[in-house]
Amino acid sequence: MIKVSVMYPNTPGARFDHDYYRDTHLPLLKARLGDACLYYTIDRALTGPADVPAPYVAMCHIFCESLEAFQAAFAPHAEEIVADIANYTDLAPIRQISEVVVGH
Repeated sequence: MIKVSVMYPNTPGARFDHDYYRDTHLPLLKARLGDACLYYTIDRALTGPADVPAPYVAMCHIFCESLEAFQAAFAPHAEEIVADIANYTDLAPIRQISEVVVGH
C-alpha cells in the first residue's frame, strides 16, 4: 500500500479555505481517482511543539494499493485536480509518496 501525502506550509498571510478543501476538493479527487483511492484523511493543524505554529496548515493523505494504481487513476485528471488548488489556497503544496510499512 502507498500513501500520497500533500502538505501545505503554514505561511503567514497565506490563504487556505479548510471548508472548501474538505467539502469540495477532496471529494473531487476521490471521485476522479475512483476505486484507486481506498480512502483519504485530512489533517488541520492545531499547533507545533511548545506552542509554536505548526509547520503545515493542512495535509491530506491518500491511500492506494500501489504507485501504479495511483498514477493510472490520477494522470487523466491531473490538470483538473491541480487547477482546483487555486480555489482554496495560494500555497504551493509539498507532495510525498510513501510506502505504508505499518498500517492500523
